[in-house]
Amino acid sequence: MSNQFQLFKRRRFSAMFFTQFLGAFNDNIFKQALILVLTYTAASKLGVEVSILNNLAAMLFILPYFLFSALAGQIADKYEKSKLTQFIKLLELVIMAVAAVGFVFEWYALLFVALFLMGTHSTFFGPIKYAYLPQAMKEDELVGANGLFQMGTSLAILVGMIVAGILTQLSQSLYWISATVLVVAVLGYLAARYIPNMPAMQPDLKINWNIITTSLATVRYLYSLPFLFFIILGNSWFWFYGATFLTQVPEFSKVILLGDESVVIFLLTLFSVGVSIGSVLCKTLTKNKVSLRLLPFGIAGLSIFAIDLYFSLSGLDINVNNDTTLLGIGDLFNISGSWRVFADLFLLGFSGGLYIVPLYASMQAYAPKSHRARIVGANNIFNAIFMVTSAIFAIVILNVLGFTLPQLFLVTGLLNIVFGAFLYIKLNKHIKHAVIQTNDGIAP
Repeated sequence: MSNQFQLFKRRRFSAMFFTQFLGAFNDNIFKQALILVLTYTAASKLGVEVSILNNLAAMLFILPYFLFSALAGQIADKYEKSKLTQFIKLLELVIMAVAAVGFVFEWYALLFVALFLMGTHSTFFGPIKYAYLPQAMKEDELVGANGLFQMGTSLAILVGMIVAGILTQLSQSLYWISATVLVVAVLGYLAARYIPNMPAMQPDLKINWNIITTSLATVRYLYSLPFLFFIILGNSWFWFYGATFLTQVPEFSKVILLGDESVVIFLLTLFSVGVSIGSVLCKTLTKNKVSLRLLPFGIAGLSIFAIDLYFSLSGLDINVNNDTTLLGIGDLFNISGSWRVFADLFLLGFSGGLYIVPLYASMQAYAPKSHRARIVGANNIFNAIFMVTSAIFAIVILNVLGFTLPQLFLVTGLLNIVFGAFLYIKLNKHIKHAVIQTNDGIAP
């Protein structure tokens, strides 16, 4: 297909795209609104430190990925995907109704329950959407479809966070938040109803409901497929890398750039748009083929622009006359060196798009058809581990070792050189023994 945006004319793509877009959008409206409510309202009412509440919220959302990813992969391999997606989207509507009650009555314990359930919803949807793509797309559409999915996810996260920020500023904000998450959940269910029937890949599979043994079995199976194992390590490194940078954006916007809330949104937008453009360009740059040829460029960009971000932030000289004054975007544009910071963040995102799309396309293309969703489940387990490790890594670097934020970015960029070289060597070694799964069969 000459233009990947033509895929939006195909119901087999557009229905799942908008289902996953609306799901990610709702996730981030709810999570960001909850974090803002915890930060500005709940902490003082409950007499608990803001950092404790926010870290608890982050842990509760990630925990289901550890617990249920392997089980979710089995279910997605066993059952037909369109009906399964519709059922999960109905559950999202129920979860958002619970969240709405929590917001309106300010029952924070109920909001934490809803957050855990929303993480569980995302855990069970993940293997479906990524196992769906190679089944629904033609061979020459897979890279383009993944690029659009990655673009959609990045934009959904960003817009969801912006919408949450806007809603919390309105009068009767808790009612507005409640109504919005319910409406988006309804739209997600309606989009899911248009997903075409997609047969189960292993309908006779006997599901192991023991989440411990099934998780261990899934990871062991993945380890028996070395190429896919290293693909997934590469995927998870991207989540480690992205979490390390994006988590620090609010702090370095305020502390280093002396910027207000609009600067935080602007920097997140730069990164997200960079990821989106890099992701969409992958189809053209790989000439429609599932290939790792862009991976070295993605690895190099992630390191080069992280290291340059250290130098560009270290070289900034920002002074304000009043200690309480925070700068807006327009003010920062007029400060020497700020454009270099903005360019670094955009190019970091762009490099991330070039890095992650070939890995996701390869994971789908090379995974055995009968186990494709379970491979995605294993991927989600590793993603969760790497994201938690990212938080621990940042705490150690910043709070234990006493490094500055620019130094954290420098260390991360240098680590990426080491990991990227290791990853590329391992993938080149094992790709010779891997086989690519096509819609028609298996190809060398």
